[in-house]
Formats: sequence, C-alpha cells, structure tokens
Amino acid sequence: DRMNGQLSSTVVPFVSGIGRREEAILAMPYIMPRVVPDQKAKFENDEFFRKLGRECEIKYTGFRDRSHEERVVRFQADLREGHAEIAFVATGTNLALQFSPSADKAPSKEYVDFEKEPGKVHLQARFILNGVCVRWKGWIDLQRLDGIGSIEFDEEKAKIEEQQMKEAMEQATRRQREFEERQQAHRDQMERRAEEEAEVGPSAFMRRHLHQPSPSASSSD
Repeated sequence: DRMNGQLSSTVVPFVSGIGRREEAILAMPYIMPRVVPDQKAKFENDEFFRKLGRECEIKYTGFRDRSHEERVVRFQADLREGHAEIAFVATGTNLALQFSPSADKAPSKEYVDFEKEPGKVHLQARFILNGVCVRWKGWIDLQRLDGIGSIEFDEEKAKIEEQQMKEAMEQATRRQREFEERQQAHRDQMERRAEEEAEVGPSAFMRRHLHQPSPSASSSD
C-alpha cells in the first residue's frame, strides 16, 4: 500500500527479575514513524514523486463494473461523502483519496469545489505517500470522469509530522532510559544481597531477612 498509515506493535521480551512497573513500560506500544527523516529530499529526488509531481491524466476508477451513467452518479455521490478512487493513467498509480479531514464530515469547498468551473470538479487532498506528506490537486470532468492532476510537497503538514516524530522518539528514549535505570537498580540490589550473604553465611542471612519485606516486591506494587 503506497499510502502509509501508522503501524504499532507491542513486543514484550522476557527479562528476569523485573517488577510490574517495568513490565508495563515494556508492554507500551512502539509507534512506527509515519514519515521518513528528510521528506523534502525524498520528494525532490525520488523518481516516483517526480513523475506524480508533473501534471498528467487522471481518471475516476470506482465502480468499474457498472455502466458509465451509473458511475457518473456514483462519482458525485462519493465526492459529497468526501472520498473517491483516482488513478494516474501514465503510472497506473491508484489512490483512495479522502477529501475531508474527518471521515464523518462533508468536505469543504476548499477540497471539493463544484462551482469553480462548469462541468468540472476541482479537488484537493492531503495525505502521507511513501513516508512523505503530499498535497494532491486536480480536476475531473463530471461526465467523462477523467481530468488532470498532480501532487506537490505539503511543507506545512511535513513540519507537523516531523515534530510529532521527534516527540515520539524522545518519549521512547526516555522510557528506555527509565527501564535501564530500574534494571541497574535491581542488579545492584541483587549484588548487595549476594555480598551480604557471603559475609555472614547463608543461615544467618536467611534469619536476618526472613521477616523483612522484599524491596523489589514493595516497589512493584
């Protein structure tokens, strides 16, 4: 799928001697980045984006098994609902475009404009394509169901996504550091107990700690 969403996965490795708080840290979902590190460079240098960045023929591809007359009606219905399936003819790239920021709201005139030019609808959609924030713009003849379209780099959305990615990376680093600190504290505690047991002997060590609560157990509650 060319249009990238957000993929999350939870991985919980086995680590001995950890409490419930450490397990909770490890069980937190890891969010895969939605965008590449340098979006603008990829958009400008990638051949795929260079092709789609040039104005070229597009067509509506929804309901291809229906009659042309029915597809004309369906196309306009799709647009008023805020979505449509559009293909770049030259490259064969198919896009399921969403013209409204929210799936439960009708698209505004900024994204679906039936009034700009008689017999045509002018469209605009913003999305992430192959890890790059882009803006798709084009027009389609309401009767022929074809037209002209292209994509451009969406710098505004790219900055937002990059900031979100930065914050997510910082959060992941902080969680990793907290986990490592807790692991180190647990290892230090085990080493101190081993040293104390070696000094006083196993029997005396067990009598001393028999009625004392375990620090690791209390910290994990």
